[in-house]
Amino acid sequence: MHGEGLAGRVPKGDRRARLLQVLTINAMPVRLKDIARDLGVSVVTVSKVLRNHNDISEDTRDRVLKRTKELNYHPNLTARALVTGRSHLIGLIVPDLVHAFFAEVAKGVSGVLRAKGYGLVIASSEEDPDLEKQEIAQMLARRMDALIIASTQKTLESFRRIKEQNTPYILVDRKLRGLEAHFIGTDDVVVGALATEHLIDIGCRRIAFIGGRHASTAVDRLEGYRNTLAEHSLPVSKDYVVSLAHADNAGDATGYEAMKDLLRRKPRPDGVFCVNDPVAIGAMKAILEAGLDIPGDIAVVGAGNVRYASDLRVPLTTVDQQSEQLGQRAAKLALNLIQLKKNIKSEHILLEPKLLTRESSARAGRPSRSNRRVRNGKMRPIANDI
Repeated sequence: MHGEGLAGRVPKGDRRARLLQVLTINAMPVRLKDIARDLGVSVVTVSKVLRNHNDISEDTRDRVLKRTKELNYHPNLTARALVTGRSHLIGLIVPDLVHAFFAEVAKGVSGVLRAKGYGLVIASSEEDPDLEKQEIAQMLARRMDALIIASTQKTLESFRRIKEQNTPYILVDRKLRGLEAHFIGTDDVVVGALATEHLIDIGCRRIAFIGGRHASTAVDRLEGYRNTLAEHSLPVSKDYVVSLAHADNAGDATGYEAMKDLLRRKPRPDGVFCVNDPVAIGAMKAILEAGLDIPGDIAVVGAGNVRYASDLRVPLTTVDQQSEQLGQRAAKLALNLIQLKKNIKSEHILLEPKLLTRESSARAGRPSRSNRRVRNGKMRPIANDI
């Protein structure tokens, strides 16, 4: 059968019907060379169309895509991996899939990879370093072409193993001290400074911070908070700083409990900067349950700009980290590293944070100046596109 081609000697006008009939009767898997022979083009041409190469005419592209759809063609990824040495899969490991910030990052990664014929495998570590190690080991076993990780690790062991297997990897959102690695994220010291500066601008003087304990995002945002208070000669009180064990996983619940604790302080805060939007949402729930007004009694600022932040009962002021663009940049860098097939100097790409003011901080006061670049040159240059 294959010697004559799936279309055999059926008249040209009936080839498509005959091809479909033969495949249905024999339940034969469709191969690239079957499609190529049927359309009168080369296997290379069909392959280039499926890999979205730009040197194929629109007419040929349309014919190939139409026929692959008619025949429900799916590439044999296992066979392709054996030939090319690539799985055409990239792994993404994040602390939490409920947190909309990481969902936006995943969306950005997926969009870029899909256009290049790559698949995305996503795993959640649930803020558990041991679970993250397991997910990394599984992805290495499945021969991911690259890994993108928002890590919960406190040691570098897993990353040494990734390097030993010559698998490119990129850290996103969170850095690890002592690890020289590709990183794409935001200058979190600036995020903390922007939020705190804004609260000071609207008249807050007893500003609290609800953050995490270990992640670089929480540590750096706390630094930005403290630096800005000091610049304005405002007290940096440990009584107004609450460190959460889990700020991303179940952040709304932990933010709620942290805010209830802060409301018991004397005097209570008149402003609060939360390490991310879920924590801020939990904090606002506690404030409203206590019969207090937002922002009249307590102004609230979050970070991350989750999609629903503007639709809350009290729309949330937040610092936008360009989450989807962050994912896009990570995917582009991952694809570049796969193509290069060699180690290159680690890239640190920082996207510019921007304050988005909404009702949770719409208190009468001086006009906010917080969207300017933070004083004393703290904002680093923004990296060019990859």
